[in-house]
Amino acid sequence: MRNEEEYRALRATIRERGSMRIATFVVGILVWSVSVIGTLFLQTPPAALLVPLLALAATFEGVLALHVGVERIGRYLVVFHDDGWERAAGAFGRPAGSIAVDPLFTTVFLLAALLTLTPLVAVAGLRPEELAGLGIAEGAFFARVAAAKIACRRQRGVDTERFNYLKASDRDTTTTRL
Repeated sequence: MRNEEEYRALRATIRERGSMRIATFVVGILVWSVSVIGTLFLQTPPAALLVPLLALAATFEGVLALHVGVERIGRYLVVFHDDGWERAAGAFGRPAGSIAVDPLFTTVFLLAALLTLTPLVAVAGLRPEELAGLGIAEGAFFARVAAAKIACRRQRGVDTERFNYLKASDRDTTTTRL
């Protein structure tokens, strides 16, 4: 009975976090858009462009955390509950010719990061240190998004291996105690 309750709760968590990931993305992009437009129309100093970039980075981190959490719960369900749906979904992968879906919205985030620089076009006479500072911040964001995307490709295998290890070590300690 307890396993069934845990299973239902975890499936509900996957559903809720999946919806929350999309909502976080949409709201974050809206906040980013307003802040970029604000910096453009208010003609703020170049350093103010770090505010929309920070909003974009915070949104990405939120989307990433929700995605990783959902994936991890899915692997837990495969290992500890032998969830057929999660097992099939993981094995299914992306068949040749099918549409690609990016759960991290990386293309949109990277495009938005480039568009964050739009107000720079309106600002003449930037000092080299201002350009360098903004370039470093943009580069760090691009690197974070790229690293997260690469890590997420390996996540299913890593999580499955770790949960299998935990399940086996739990079984070993239970046997030892008897």
